[in-house]
Amino acid sequence: MKQRRDHARSATWTRRLAVTALVLAALNLRPVVTSLGPVLEEARAALGMSGTIAGLLTSVPAVCFALVGSAAPRLARRFGPDGVVFAGMAAVALGLAVRPFVGTTPVFLTLSGLALAGIAVANVLLPVVVKQRFPDKVGMMTGLYSMALNLGASAAAAVTVPLAGAFGGDWRAGLGAWAVLAAVAVPPWAALARDGRRQAGHQAGHQAGQRTGREATPGAERAARGDAPAEAGTAVRVARSPVAWALALFFGLQSSSAYVIIGWLPQIFRDAGLSAETAGLLFAVTSVLGVPLSFLLAAVAGRLRNQSGIAVLLGAFGLAGYAGVWAAPAAAPWLWAVLLGVANCAFPLVLTMIAMRGRDGATVIRLSAFAQSVGYLLSVPGPILVGALYQHTGGWHGPLALVVCLMTAQTAAGYFAGRDRQV
Repeated sequence: MKQRRDHARSATWTRRLAVTALVLAALNLRPVVTSLGPVLEEARAALGMSGTIAGLLTSVPAVCFALVGSAAPRLARRFGPDGVVFAGMAAVALGLAVRPFVGTTPVFLTLSGLALAGIAVANVLLPVVVKQRFPDKVGMMTGLYSMALNLGASAAAAVTVPLAGAFGGDWRAGLGAWAVLAAVAVPPWAALARDGRRQAGHQAGHQAGQRTGREATPGAERAARGDAPAEAGTAVRVARSPVAWALALFFGLQSSSAYVIIGWLPQIFRDAGLSAETAGLLFAVTSVLGVPLSFLLAAVAGRLRNQSGIAVLLGAFGLAGYAGVWAAPAAAPWLWAVLLGVANCAFPLVLTMIAMRGRDGATVIRLSAFAQSVGYLLSVPGPILVGALYQHTGGWHGPLALVVCLMTAQTAAGYFAGRDRQV
């Protein structure tokens, strides 16, 4: 009886630890990016960073998510999801702590890449951890860490400049302060990694005790890992599907728009004469709106067989927001921020579409991997081109005209991706 009570207390403590770890990890999935926008002007001046390089910096997250994130499943099979997320949080803390205090742009970019690589693996593996640790509460826990993700993004955008002000106006201190939040997330994940190894050891011992002596065939082992020839054929069919390519285009174009907003919207408002604090708050609005709207949008889209209308509606919000910023950014900045915040909800929409376009679970997995990897790579040029145009024209009319064209293409891709078709 005592052993049973001890086991129950241990399980309760582990679940609470997992909740804490998930929330802390989610809080750290966006400040690496969103904390930089409000102080980008000061960072560029201090590092001698050109507009083109600044645009490259806004595209680094997409590259890391596409390339590093694709390695996360293999790393998880070797070290366990908890251990990989622990390493990812450590990388985020290290990158955030050191990057503000370097003196050259290449080192700044390298340390940003280190932090983003940590985020990339966590981004992929947090849903896996939720399914393993909370199989009976997947929806609730996914919603919890989604809210934490948006909260972290919004807080970093809104608070970085005031934090810098508290340290005598030093942008480096305001940017580096977010390393503290990342460091707090490291110990819970270290504890979960130890618990995961302990559980894996118990499970392996239990299975060894029940083994009948018959070994699994290589083909069965490959099938268990998703490497069987039949699965490879499914992957080829996904890559040849027009629906998959529509989803990849929609995913990539909405990501490009999101990174333009993250990287450049505060600068656009500052160039229009608004203060750095106001520009940060305006960007925070675009993130805060994602908390309630993402839940509502996913719920509505999941009940419809065709999501084309929603994709077109979100595109209309985006076009209206960018048109307002192009014509008169300081005239109604809060309205433009709200319109662009609604348009940013294309992200949960495309995730819902991916789940609904696949005929079965295995196809959904491959469809998601294809759409996200191709989509993130497609999103890279947009922010770079925006930065280059801003540098060479000295204004925002040219860059925003490009973004309007991309938003138009996103709306068209969303229309085709949202049709009632399956892969």
